[in-house]
Amino acid sequence: MSIRRLPEHVVNRIAAGEVVERPASALKELVENAIDAGATRIAITLSAGGADLIEVVDDGIGMTPDDMALALERHATSKLSGKLLNDGAIEAVETLGFRGEALPSIASVARLTLESRVRGADGWRRVVDNGVLAGQGPVALPPGTRVRAERLFATVPARRKFLRSARSEYAACLDVVRRLAMARPDIAFELSHDGRVALRVQADADHPGRVAALTDRALIDNSVAVDFAREGIMLGGVAGLPTFNRGVADHQYLFVNGRPVKDRLLVGAVRGAYAEMLARDRHAVVALFLDVPPDQVDVNVHPAKTEVRFRDPALVRGLIVSGLRHALDGAGHRSAPRPDPAAMAAWTRELAPVAPSLQADIWGQGAAAPRVALNERRPGFIAPPPLARAEAAEVPLPEPIAHPLGVARGQVARTYIVAEAADGLVIVDQHAAHERLVLERMRRALAGGRVARQALLLPEVVELDEAACDRLAARASELGELGLELERFGPRAMLVRAAPALLGQSDIIGLVTDVADELAAYDDALSLRERLDHVAATMACHGSVRAGRVLSVAEMNALLREMEVTPHSGQCNHGRPTWIKLAHGDIEKLFGRK
Repeated sequence: MSIRRLPEHVVNRIAAGEVVERPASALKELVENAIDAGATRIAITLSAGGADLIEVVDDGIGMTPDDMALALERHATSKLSGKLLNDGAIEAVETLGFRGEALPSIASVARLTLESRVRGADGWRRVVDNGVLAGQGPVALPPGTRVRAERLFATVPARRKFLRSARSEYAACLDVVRRLAMARPDIAFELSHDGRVALRVQADADHPGRVAALTDRALIDNSVAVDFAREGIMLGGVAGLPTFNRGVADHQYLFVNGRPVKDRLLVGAVRGAYAEMLARDRHAVVALFLDVPPDQVDVNVHPAKTEVRFRDPALVRGLIVSGLRHALDGAGHRSAPRPDPAAMAAWTRELAPVAPSLQADIWGQGAAAPRVALNERRPGFIAPPPLARAEAAEVPLPEPIAHPLGVARGQVARTYIVAEAADGLVIVDQHAAHERLVLERMRRALAGGRVARQALLLPEVVELDEAACDRLAARASELGELGLELERFGPRAMLVRAAPALLGQSDIIGLVTDVADELAAYDDALSLRERLDHVAATMACHGSVRAGRVLSVAEMNALLREMEVTPHSGQCNHGRPTWIKLAHGDIEKLFGRK
C-alpha cells in the first residue's frame, strides 16, 4: 500500500479527537483564548449542555480579518514570540495555550462562527461549517471577540453518540468554567445555560473570596490561608479546616502558573498533608496555586493541557505537604461549625427493641427490661462529665462469660465502651459500631419493602450547586425507598420533606450534601442496588451515636448485645474495626506478670 498525505479536513478531525473530546473541552479552549486575549469580562452561553451551542464573548484585544484567517489554520498561534520560536524554547510559554489547534479542530466538527473587532477598526465575521469556509464579511460588535460553535459532532455521528446526557455535559462545562474563574479572580465571568444564568462572579483580586463564591460560601469562615515558599516556588491559596470536608474529592482545585490542572502528584500531596486529620473516606476542600519557574515545569505533556510534569517532583510534593501543614497548624483549635450544635445534640430515638430471649440474658430471668432512651441522662454543658466514667447498674449485671462481647464496665473519653468478657477486655468504638448497626437495619427494612420515614415538621431547604441538585432530582424515587423524601426547590436548592425514621434527629443539610457526593462518585459506575447501598451507608453514618455522647451502662450493654446478633458488626461501613479485644494473657504481659 502506497503512502498518501491525509487531506486537510481529515487531519483537522484527527486533531479534534485529541483536543475536542466533549463540549467541555471545546469550551475550555475558547475561554482560555479569551483569557490570553486580555479580557476583563467573559460571557458564556450554552445550549443542551454545549452540544447544540457554545458561545464565548470577551472584551479582549480582538483580531483583524487577516489574523482571523490565520487563527483557523493549524499550528498558527499568537502566544509564542518570535524569539521563543527561533530558540525553540516552548517550555517558557506563559499563556494558557499555544498549540494553535483549538479553533481549526472545533471548526472541523461543528459550525464555527468567529467574529472579532480590534479597537479603532471595523468588525469582521468568518464562518466555517465542519471544515469548509461558509462565508465572511463585516459585522457590527463591540471591541473583542465572539465565538459560536453550533451542532458539535453533527456530521460525526460516531463521536456524538458517545456524548453523555445534556445534564452531564453541562455539569462538565460548569466545572471547567468554575476552575478557570477560580484561577483568574481579576476577570468577571458569566455562564448561562438554556436561557438561565447559572454562574456570575464579578472581578475581584481576592483569591479566597473567589474560591468561596464558586464552591461553598461557608468556606470563607472555615478555612486558612496558605502562603509558603521554597527554592523559588511559591504556594498560595486556601485550605479548608479538617472538620470542613466532603465525601468525594470534587472540591480540590489545583493550579500551576494560573493553569487548572488535575495532577496525581498534587492530589497525593494534599492527601498526605491531611492524612492524620481526616478519615480515609473524607476529602479536604482546598484551592492551591503554585507559581513555578517556567523552566521547572512542562505544561505540554497532554493535548488538553490538564496535566503537567515537574523537573523535581519530590520538591513540589514536599512543598505542598509542608505548606498545608504549616497553615493548618496555625489554625489552633478552630473547627468547622458543620454539623451545627443542634445536629450534634443527644440522640433522642429509643434503641431498637431487643428480642425477648436477649432481654432475659441481659436483665436476668424474669426481670423486666427498663425502657432505655438515649435522651435520658443527657449531659449538661455547664459541668461536663469526666472523660472516663462508670456507673452502678440499675439491675444486677450478668457474668461476662454469658456474652461474647462481655458486659459494659464503663466509657472512656465519651467515645469507647470498655467491656469485660470471660477471656479478656473488649474496647468498642461506639460511633463505628452503631453506624454498622443502623446500616444493617436499613438493609433489612429495604429488603422488606421500604424504609420507614419520619416527616419533618418544617421542611428543610438545602442549598447545593445545580449539578448536585440535578443528580438528587434524578434519583428522588430511589432515595424515597430509603426514606429520604426530596423535591426540587429552584435551580440550586432541594426541599427535604422527610428523613429515614432510623436516623432520628440527624443533620439534614450534611446528610443531603453527602448523599449528593455519593451519587457524583458512583452514579454511573454502579448498579441501582449498589448505589442504594452506598447511599444507605452514608445515611447510617449520620444516624449513628456520635463520639462524645455519654451512654449509660444499660445503653452500652444494649449496643453490645445487638452487635452480637448483627452481621458484619466487627467493622464499620468504611472498613475500620468497631471493637478490639485484649486477652487476659496480653494484659498480664503488659504488667510483667507473664
